[in-house]
Amino acid sequence: MSDVQRFRSDALARLTNRIGVYALCDLDARPIYVGQSVDGIRTRVRRHLTSARSDIIANRQIDVWEIGFVWAWPCDDVAQIGPLENAIYVHFDDDLPLMNGKTLETGLFDRSPDWPERQSVQVIDDATLTSRRDPSQRLPRQIEQYRILVDYILNVKEAPHLRRSLNAHFERMVRYHRDFL
Repeated sequence: MSDVQRFRSDALARLTNRIGVYALCDLDARPIYVGQSVDGIRTRVRRHLTSARSDIIANRQIDVWEIGFVWAWPCDDVAQIGPLENAIYVHFDDDLPLMNGKTLETGLFDRSPDWPERQSVQVIDDATLTSRRDPSQRLPRQIEQYRILVDYILNVKEAPHLRRSLNAHFERMVRYHRDFL
């Protein structure tokens, strides 16, 4: 196991495994994807980060390399999860489009509910985080991820949520491009 994998594994061990909502966040601690788990947040996030049974990884929607942080909002009741996921999704998608596999309904949910306290876990060490934030590392990596998603849409699966993810990648690449220049 590499040092990066070991750090990630240790960090995930500190993440709650209660039910609830989570956000996979990029190297700048900005959400990329918002999801929910009724079988434990840690368990679900670990599947994403190891590509085990994760549609967003299989569909090429996100690049695990770009995930630096995980946020979690544990819930006490399964009935809280759906409305909370929608509220969090709308809140962050308004700022910068998310790469979710499903498009949640916007405009129908309370944008400022009493959210549970958020847990934040950094899943890569500081040195790796700094290195990956370097525009000369980040821009080529994200260009390649964009190309991979375009290829997947053209040759494997055409779906509106994948085009939406492609657009989210493009908006992020514009930021990375500016940083590179």
